Parts: sequence; C-alpha cells; structure tokens
Amino acid sequence: MKSSFQEFLAKRLQKNLPGADAQNRMRPYPESYTNPTFKNFSPEDGSYRNSSVLVPILTYTTEPEILLTLRTEGIKHGGQISFPGGGREGDETIEETALREAHEETGLIEANVEVVGQLSTLFVDRSNNMVTPVVGFVHTEQEFCANPNEVDEIFSVPISKLAGKDFLKQEQWSLRETKYVVPFWDVHRVPLWGATSMMLNELVVLYEEYTQ
Repeated sequence: MKSSFQEFLAKRLQKNLPGADAQNRMRPYPESYTNPTFKNFSPEDGSYRNSSVLVPILTYTTEPEILLTLRTEGIKHGGQISFPGGGREGDETIEETALREAHEETGLIEANVEVVGQLSTLFVDRSNNMVTPVVGFVHTEQEFCANPNEVDEIFSVPISKLAGKDFLKQEQWSLRETKYVVPFWDVHRVPLWGATSMMLNELVVLYEEYTQ
C-alpha cells in the first residue's frame, strides 16, 4: 500500500532536497539572459534577518491543498501572494516563528498543525531575509480569519493543480526598470510568482516524486 503524502514527506524532508534546482525554475531573470544560470547568494557574515514561513497543507479537502494569503496593499510585498510568515523574534525556533505568524495572519490554530520538516532555505536579497519554509499538515477543518493589517484574502490551491503544466505561465514584465522573464502560476487573479513560487516549487517537485 502506498504511504500517505504526509508519511512520504516526513521521511523525504530528512534527505537531500532538490533545493536551488527546484527553486530556480521559478526565479525571474533579466530578458537579456539568453542562457540564464543562477548563483544562490547569501551573506557569509550572517547579516541577514532570519525569517520563516509556514507551508500549510490542508488534508480535509478532496485532495491536498496549499493554504496561501494575498498580502494587503501598502505593506512589504503588498498585493502579492505569499505564505504566512515573518521574522524570528527573541529565542523562538524557526518552527515557532512560522506557527505564530500563521496564527496572527490567518487565525490558523497552532494545535491543528502537524509539522513534518523544512524545505530548503531561500535568501531574499531585496528584504535581506533568510527564509526557511516549515511544512505542516492541517487535518482539522476550521474557519480562517484574515488579519486586515497584513492579509486581504486567504485561499487554497490543490497541489496537483500546481504540478500540472496547464497553469504554469511565463511572461515578460518590467521590474525595477528592467525587462524580466517571469515564471508564475495562473491560479488566482493575482499571479503566484517570486520567492513564494520558488519555495513552493520545491514542494511541487517532491509531490511529483510521490505521485510517480
């Protein structure tokens, strides 16, 4: 009998992960790059801020779905789709930060989350954050409540929808006065792109391993 996705992922996250290879498939790059190669840079002096996001996988739905938020306009990365998360406070663990931020932003009940591990870290240079995605399964259905100071909308997307190619798009955008090629998922009125899509794609790659 095939194990559940949770059982598979709990074991798989303890092994070598796809990491940058998976992340970079969703990384925007300047249009002038004819054969883009990426170097994942992070400050060696540790001058970045440690942050974490929760990657909540809902299992009370027909199939596993990823919980996402649309950030409120006017805040950092406003108007973009993201995972709930933020900066580490005091002596919190990365896991504690992710769970606290998820509760503050969406009302997710921490006791309902079964954390199974972490995906690869991602350094986001524009905000100087080293972000650790914490993966948690949510088996109990609950009402979510968006914190209006940070979140405009809470929604979920089936992982299978992201693993398929029908919703994976690529366009040329003008970012910081430079033309970029931007991969994104067309699963919402707002494109799912950038750091969130890079972290999420590693999970998608692992899901594809599971379904093979």
